[in-house]
Parts: sequence; C-alpha cells; structure tokens
Amino acid sequence: MACVDHAGNAAAFLKDKAQARWHDEALWYVRKKRDAAAASVPEWEELRRAAEAVKEHTLAHLGHYLTLFESQARANGIEVYWAENGQELNDIVAGLLREHGAKRVVKSKSMLTEECGLNAYLQQRGIEVTDTDLGERIVQLAGQHPSHIVLPAIHMRKREVAALFSEHLGTERDNDDPLYLTRAARAHLRQKFLEADAAITGVNFALAEEGGVVVCTNEGNADLGTALPGLHIACMGLEKVVPDARALGVLTRLLARSATGQAITTYTSHFLRPKPGGRLCVVIVDNGRSGLLQSGQKKVLTCIRCGACMNSCPVYRRSGGHSYETTVPGPIGSVLAAAKEPGRFASLPFACTLCASCDHVCPERIDLHDRLFAARRVAMESTCFGGKRRSLRLAAVLLRHPRLYRFVMAAARAVLPKLPRNWLYNRHNLWGLEREVPMPAKKPFRQMMRERKRG
Repeated sequence: MACVDHAGNAAAFLKDKAQARWHDEALWYVRKKRDAAAASVPEWEELRRAAEAVKEHTLAHLGHYLTLFESQARANGIEVYWAENGQELNDIVAGLLREHGAKRVVKSKSMLTEECGLNAYLQQRGIEVTDTDLGERIVQLAGQHPSHIVLPAIHMRKREVAALFSEHLGTERDNDDPLYLTRAARAHLRQKFLEADAAITGVNFALAEEGGVVVCTNEGNADLGTALPGLHIACMGLEKVVPDARALGVLTRLLARSATGQAITTYTSHFLRPKPGGRLCVVIVDNGRSGLLQSGQKKVLTCIRCGACMNSCPVYRRSGGHSYETTVPGPIGSVLAAAKEPGRFASLPFACTLCASCDHVCPERIDLHDRLFAARRVAMESTCFGGKRRSLRLAAVLLRHPRLYRFVMAAARAVLPKLPRNWLYNRHNLWGLEREVPMPAKKPFRQMMRERKRG
C-alpha cells in the first residue's frame, strides 16, 4: 500500500488560506477553553495522575477486568460478544441486525466503527445507517470521514454546510444561519429516530464491577436513538473497561474539560441492563489492541479520546485531520498508526514539531512527542524514505573520505552559482520551497584559516 503523503496533503489543505486560518483559530479557541476549565480545578494535576494510575492499573490487569465485566454484564441480562478484528465486529453486528430484521439503523458517534468500516459494510448489505451526531451526519452527507474525533466536521464552514443541507435536506441554499441549519438537521434526524429498527452506539467506558457501559454525548442522540428501537448494539474497544464507578468519576471529570472545556458532557448515559422487552448487546473488539499491549505501546491505550492533543498541536491545526488519512488523526493518531503500520504511515511521526504541547494537555499524561520521536527511527527504514536514506549514505561516504569531500565541495563552489534557477528550485528541493538555498563561500574554511595564520 502506498505511503501516506502527509506533507502533500497538508499543502493541499493550506491552499485555501482562509479556511486554514479559520481551522487553526477555531481549534485554538477550544484549546483555550480547555485551559480555562483545567485552571478552574485546583487539583487538576492530581486528577491527571489519578487517571493515569486508573488506566495503567486496568491495562495491567486487563484480562481480569474484561472477564469481570463480561460476567457482570451477562448477569444484568446484557449479551456480550467478542471480535478479534474489524471483520468480526462487522459480521457480528450484521448478524444481530439480521436476526432482528433491522433495515434502518441510527448510530451515535463511534470511532471504533469508523476504524472497522462498519457503515460501509452494513450499507453494502442493504441496511441504512444514519449517523445521528450532527457533525458526523454532516460528514456522512458530504461522503467524507470525520476529521476530528470530537468535532468531526470542524474542517467545514457554515456556507459549506448550508450548501450540503440544501442539496440533501431541501433547505435554503444561501441561508447559513446556525440556528436555521440546526433546526433543519433536528427535524431530519427526528424522523430517522422514529423509523429506526435498531441503534448502534460506541462506548466511552465499561464498568467491570457494575457490568454496564457509559456513553457520553452533548446532543442526547445516543439516548433518543436507544430509547425507541428494541435492539441496542454497543461497540467497544477492549481498552475501554475501567474497574468501577469510582474510577469513572475521575475520568469523566477530565474528559469533557479536556475535550471542549465543559465541566461535564451534557449527557453521560449509563446502560446497565436491556430495557424491558429489548436487547442490549455489547461487542468487545481487539483489532490490534493486544498487539499494542505487547509491543511497548501500552501507554497509548490509556487514551480516553478527548481530542485535546489535536486542538493543541500546531501541525494538526494547520494541516487538517484528513491530511493524516487515519481514523484517529493528530498526535495520538500518528502514534497509533505508526505502531500498527509503520511502513504506510511513515510520514506521520515527522508531522510533529516535538514541541510537546500535546503531552502537557493530555489528561492521561501520555508522552506523545517522545513516542513520535522514537517512531522516526522505524519510519526511516520504510520504502517511503528510500531517497533520503540513499542521500544520507552518500553523505556518510563523503564525510568518511576527506579528500573526496574537499573535491566535491570545490566542485559545488564552482558550479552551484552558475546553475539555472529552475535546476535548484523544483519539487525535488524541499528546502528551497520556502527559502533560498545559501550559496557556498568563495573560499573553504580551511583555506581561510591557513591564510589567517599566515597573517
């Protein structure tokens, strides 16, 4: 599979300077709200350390807590299924929908199902899937994927949404009033809720001791979606389990403040058993997570998907989420992608200034910039950097042979100033894209030192 060209994708995003500036400023606004929310909690750093301890303890005893969750959930009447990979998740969900005779599904936000391609899989089998989070519905109508895990349509402006709604929902094309557009979306989605045969949700946290799952939203779409149909399927990555409700309290205090600067998400819904006459099915998915646990990347599985690292990252803010070509973009997405497919995503560890801003806002204190720096060594071995490796080998040969080095430098001093400009400044010269290439000195340093010593 071809290497992801993050730099090329970012350059394409930056062509629309107004959009790029707006994207940067919008995310920085959210970052500042996060800072204010964190500053309002005196024990913020203590909370971060507690959250880190909770998740690290859980991952260290993951088998115990997953088994406990399964037994408690079954005791509560919840059906539990296990999926080793995305294909198994898709097969299980499709099978459950088939058993239920479901043809129309409403789905709340779930990055796991994005990761596994569930929407496309179900739609190929004649099942209509409607994303009910407003941002996700917008990108679904646009035929795109989310560009941010919390703000899926942050890359689109009001006028683009107005044009999209006009095409699909019949609204006035030139009316980009947010209240007008939101009301139109609500009326459209309300009908989808009423017609749905089943609901699919993600899972923010699974409580092992209580045997239930927790879903956090700001729009209440998960609650309305699961309240009406008789089948609720919750899809969770195996790292979502936490010991109990006490641990949950630590994590929810951090989640919304880190994500959007809110004290808490508007809806924090607990599903502890099926509703009367209904079915609640939880599908626990691995899809490479066990591999991360065994490969020294356990720490990245403590991520609670708040998106704070993206809002803070100067590269993400200025390149847009789609430039990463991953389900989860930004710093955490770069670490995850480079760990799973280092060859294909070799450019992502370099989409980082190593400023460590992501580390400072991460509620789980994940050392993202250190991991990205370490990933560069592996990335350099990929075919994506074959040209750069050859250049470095050539440089090594020159530096090991002083006479050859001096000969090449003398030739460069003689030839470079006389070359046509388009020979120096072209797509192969990345250095020269934004700056002038410095011309070599007329005399080498050694010659100048000899002349100086002679007086």
